[in-house]
Amino acid sequence: MLTPVRRGSLRADILVAPQAPRPVTRGAVGAAGSHEEGTAMSERCAHLSAASTRDPAPSTRGGCAGCAAVGEQVWAHLRLCTECGYVGCCDSSPRRHASAHHRETGHPVVRSFEPGESWMWCYEDEQLGR
Repeated sequence: MLTPVRRGSLRADILVAPQAPRPVTRGAVGAAGSHEEGTAMSERCAHLSAASTRDPAPSTRGGCAGCAAVGEQVWAHLRLCTECGYVGCCDSSPRRHASAHHRETGHPVVRSFEPGESWMWCYEDEQLGR
């Protein structure tokens, strides 16, 4: 029997066969840059650790750069790329420009660009950080 499962930030429904429960783990980048299997999720990924020291200038202060480029002003929340400062709309927004920026550039981490929020998200390792 196949069951729908939601995976990651892409919000795509995928049908998968049921499996036996596994411990929740994610690959983490090791010292040599290779992925190590079985790293507990409580360990911070290397992308989040590197991003925590970055403070790029935002590409815009008035809203989502991608929405502005196509003449739209409809978004739910904003995200800031910690690599280059691109400001894009979140996955709850119609255009999902922050995720599209990650797919186009490979920049792995965004942080919330909302007042009073300080969390970060790593697209590569699907980890939340502070």
